Amino acid sequence: MSNKRPLGLPSVRLIMIAAVAGILAGAVAVYVKGGLSGNGPDGAAAVADARCAGAVAHARTVSELAKGQIAALVATPQPRPLQPLSFKGPDGAALSLTSFEGKTVLLNLWATWCVPCREEMPALNALQAAKGGDRFEVVAINIDTGGDEKPKAFLDETGVHKLAYYRDSSMGVFNALKKEGLAFGLPVTLVLDKKGCLIGSMNGPAAWDSDEAKALVEKVSAL
Repeated sequence: MSNKRPLGLPSVRLIMIAAVAGILAGAVAVYVKGGLSGNGPDGAAAVADARCAGAVAHARTVSELAKGQIAALVATPQPRPLQPLSFKGPDGAALSLTSFEGKTVLLNLWATWCVPCREEMPALNALQAAKGGDRFEVVAINIDTGGDEKPKAFLDETGVHKLAYYRDSSMGVFNALKKEGLAFGLPVTLVLDKKGCLIGSMNGPAAWDSDEAKALVEKVSAL
């Protein structure tokens, strides 16, 4: 008899890991949320790029809704575009984040050797199944080195079929985000608004099929 948990139900282990991550991120989140209230004349957060001026309100929304199962998600104090990130799509064609402009994106980096990644993949799959569409997509990029066999086999074994298969076997995406101070390990998850501006980030897993995650996606996607 299979002992796989029902898709969309976070394991106790994942909930505990996410809870600890939330506690550890608490002090940072309080600081960032305070910073988002701003000390300037109009109380706005600083903007690192003029193209992301409208993203200040989006980052504030992340700050307000990052609680419960996604408490470790930290709003970006200075919303900005990320440097170009190159990876491959399901058909093997080259893609970049500009390919997703017009959608709110939950960008996630994962690998089969990363135990927390394996734990959270069904939750990401469930979030895509529930909220994916013209306004939102979970873009989960696998960074295993080598061929496609192992990551594809893992997705099949765990019933993760709602996520499109994005791949970067060079680990270039991870290294680029590491240089920006956004990736310290795996999994790493970023929230990008419809213009591709970074408005939130998290290192570590979360129950992305939780009510809190869905509420965040609904709100940010509607902005």
